[in-house]
Amino acid sequence: MQITLVKGKIHRASVTETDLHDEGSVSIDRALLDAAGILISERVEIHNIETGAFFATYVAEAPRASGVINLNGGAARFAMPGDKITIVAYATLNDTEASLFPPRVVLVDRENRILSG
Repeated sequence: MQITLVKGKIHRASVTETDLHDEGSVSIDRALLDAAGILISERVEIHNIETGAFFATYVAEAPRASGVINLNGGAARFAMPGDKITIVAYATLNDTEASLFPPRVVLVDRENRILSG
């Protein structure tokens, strides 16, 4: 059996920018990606804590330690700068792998600096 679990999560990040005219994606500070184990071009789900919006897109890299969380293209319609969001990546594992797999959860402050994770 295959089970889909949370692989990595960036919890309560602040949207810093939106760019409706970009081709798409969410640009994320490289330090946050590394801490959460999220890869460039990986599919992620984003939950807007402020509005309840829930959508999926793919990841682009923003400069390390920049604090950038930029929603691009159509994703820009789902949040505004300052909104708190949670970004989640998933992995599909077999029963044995799933029982041993620890998700990487990253908590951030208002400037998207890592508090823990």
